Parts: sequence; structure tokens; C-alpha cells
Amino acid sequence: MMTFASSHWLLAWMGLEMNTLAIIPLMAQHHHPRAVEATTKYFLTQAAAAATLLFASVTNAWLTGQWEIQQITHPLPSTMITLALALKIGLAPLHAWLPEVLQGLDLTTGLILSTWQ
Repeated sequence: MMTFASSHWLLAWMGLEMNTLAIIPLMAQHHHPRAVEATTKYFLTQAAAAATLLFASVTNAWLTGQWEIQQITHPLPSTMITLALALKIGLAPLHAWLPEVLQGLDLTTGLILSTWQ
């Protein structure tokens, strides 16, 4: 909710990260090696996407002088933000991590990850 309601890139990033950190305990609650592997893959992928999103937001703020979400006028931060968000949600062509993560989860956690996350 915080991510959708924010008009500031830093608050949107914080909301995405709180959402990411909220599902990791659900993924790792089964002490099966596949669940631990899926959780690790999910965390590393989300961390890379979050770092890219934060870097693109800082680059946008440096180029435009604004942290506002509506102030994306330069194509480089815009492309980087789009790719980072596509990686976070598993959108093609950056979706290779999603089936591997879902295979290591139980049905309920996989459903939550596929829909709410």
C-alpha cells in the first residue's frame, strides 16, 4: 500500500523492500533444502532489482533534481526503473528466476508470491 500511495521514489523503494522482507520468512519456514534454495534465489534477485531501482532513482534525482515519480524525463533512469520493476515482478524477459523459485515453495506460499507479491 505504501508503494502505490507514494509519489516519492525513496518511499516507493522502501515499500517494495518491506514487502519483499515480509514474504521471506514465509518462504523459509519449511526447512527443506529446496525451500532454502528458493528463498536464497528470491532474495538475491530482489536485492539486485532493488539496488538497480535505487540507483536509477538516484540517477533520476541527480539529472532532474527531483525525487518525484512523475519527473522521469531522461530515458536512462526511465529504462533502468522499468527493467528493475520488471525483474522484481518476474516479467519476461527477466522471468528466469520465477519458475525456479516457485518450484521450491509449497502451494500456499507460491500462490501468495505469484499474486500478492
